[in-house]
Amino acid sequence: MTLTDDLLAGDRRALARTITLVENDGADAHAALAGIYRHTGQAHILGITGSPGTGKSTLVNALAKAYRRRGFTVGIVAVDPTSPFTGGALLGDRVRMRDLSGDPGIFIRSMATRGSLGGLALATADVILALDAAGFQRVIVETVGVGQAEVDIASTAHSTVVVEAPGLGDEVQAIKAGVLEIADILVVNKADREGADKTVTALHMMLGMGMRYASHHGRTMAVDTHDHVEQTGWTPPIIKTVALRDTGVEELLEAVEKHRAHLLQGGEMQRREEDRAQATLIHILQAGMLRRLTSQVSSDQLHQLVAAVANRELDPYSAADRLLPTVLSAQ
Repeated sequence: MTLTDDLLAGDRRALARTITLVENDGADAHAALAGIYRHTGQAHILGITGSPGTGKSTLVNALAKAYRRRGFTVGIVAVDPTSPFTGGALLGDRVRMRDLSGDPGIFIRSMATRGSLGGLALATADVILALDAAGFQRVIVETVGVGQAEVDIASTAHSTVVVEAPGLGDEVQAIKAGVLEIADILVVNKADREGADKTVTALHMMLGMGMRYASHHGRTMAVDTHDHVEQTGWTPPIIKTVALRDTGVEELLEAVEKHRAHLLQGGEMQRREEDRAQATLIHILQAGMLRRLTSQVSSDQLHQLVAAVANRELDPYSAADRLLPTVLSAQ
């Protein structure tokens, strides 16, 4: 039996070993992913994002329990921030989700962003594939909550939940983070706190006015959500939860399953799968080009260009133009 065979048979150690290969990258990881890829495409991928302090981890914990009560198996990918100084990560979600350990129907993996933007580790999409191939029916991806770049979750998940909470200094934190436009479902967590109804009202107003704030090439701009609703046929519901008390969690689960059914019935699921495939392919190409660059360009040559750019002797675009022919000509 190969590692791939063991993973497909549901062996947890084989799954853990495969994920480690994926995180470390390399030829073995690529071979493993090639072997399991045709066995994927069954899991529904749920992205949980939002500002720090909204209780995302607690909500993921409660949602995973709710799915288990219904007999679903759940894989959880918790992306933690990496220290810019040590390269290490707190991986605190393993601590916060301790009460899920021991359940054979749940698999939790914490990952470090390793400096990648968007709150998602570079290997997250591949880890999702491994969980999918291992038979987990629902895969929940919790992002680090770092701000505007969180919109990357939209190219990874089938359903995206944006979590808000009252009392964080702004009634609609998602507008500041630039993530409101990606929400398939909006959650106001910690709804037992003062100001929860005000937050719900503000979100309803934003959706009712047809305004979301989208990030495009680094610029924040208003877009019309009515067009989005007409294109997808889906209006994001707003759900109040108190995850610590398990309040509203069943309603959230129902909303996720309703959105999944909507995607399948209207053909939107296929479009999102194509978006995911495109994002994955672009990432692989970018990573391959970067590897080729580092293997073909000497550190001295790179340092000279960096110094020239820093000293304003050369602009960064011209510096890149000097490097690209070296990369493209490499065999």
